Amino acid sequence: MVTAVQNGTETGMRELTYTTAAREALDEEMERNPRIFVVGEGIGERGGNFNTTLGLYEKYGPERLRDTPIVERGFIGMCTGAAMTGTRPVVDFMFLDFALDAFGEMVNQIAKIQYMSSGRLEMPIVLRGCIGIGGSSATHHSGNYYPIFAHLPGFRVVVPTTPRDAKGMLKTALRGSDPVLFLEHKLLLNAKGEVPPVEADELIPFGTAAIRRPGTDATVVAIGAMVDKSVQAAEQLSQEGVEIEVLDLRSIAPMDEETILASVAKTGRLLVVDEDFQPCGMGAEISAVVMEKAFDELDAPVQRLNGVFTPVPYSPVLENAVTLSREQILQAMRDLMAE
Repeated sequence: MVTAVQNGTETGMRELTYTTAAREALDEEMERNPRIFVVGEGIGERGGNFNTTLGLYEKYGPERLRDTPIVERGFIGMCTGAAMTGTRPVVDFMFLDFALDAFGEMVNQIAKIQYMSSGRLEMPIVLRGCIGIGGSSATHHSGNYYPIFAHLPGFRVVVPTTPRDAKGMLKTALRGSDPVLFLEHKLLLNAKGEVPPVEADELIPFGTAAIRRPGTDATVVAIGAMVDKSVQAAEQLSQEGVEIEVLDLRSIAPMDEETILASVAKTGRLLVVDEDFQPCGMGAEISAVVMEKAFDELDAPVQRLNGVFTPVPYSPVLENAVTLSREQILQAMRDLMAE
């Protein structure tokens, strides 16, 4: 990883939104590597539903930013073949829910081709889409799905939560040789944060969690939009003399077991906060890892906090009722400390 550091302080940092930082990464990598091209619905002149490619059509033209019909399996199949020839497709799904129409292509071709070819064929494809609950997007536009893809060998799955991570992890995805699901929570797209200067060319490796708040009394592993809510709840609990360590998982597959286990060894307690459904979810996987490898470090049972196990409603009031609030996370932290 390359960073701009001077006397222990990073220099030249800029405040960008999440979307702007990710778009900057795509622009830099497209300029660096002419084999990268983007397909998706509305990603050409319009610049994408979430401005993911805004301004890039004018710079790179229709050959490298190609609008498609609403036919996910078709353009996924096209990009799968293109990746096998040495190009680097970026598929912008808009909402990851739409990728499910191409699920067979993704599971049986994209995830398996490197194994089936004994490594002779690479699959440098980035599958990009928004995830998560918010904005009355309803049940066809609010899925997360990362546990499904983490279950399948062959995929790398990342959920960046800061503008810096969005840029650094997208650059890593665009330089790798494996298929990457790059998942962006819709509530984070306008979040602002510091990003290193362009010349830093920072790549953030997969498989590394980030400590967003240090603490000694309990560990919270959070994903996506739940990270900021967990930090806010931990700050409030700090006023009561309880210091919660908040880990941003950010890389779903591979998952950073080492950082999780080190934190649990320090705190003795673990809560997993995930907007996604609880059954067969990331909380279950993390809990199993900790129970197998750090059982003697635990002072209380591992706890999980998830959104309601139901399709996501359109009504703002009902939508708010099925996702997690800062108050719910705070109460879960208190319950964990009471064990």
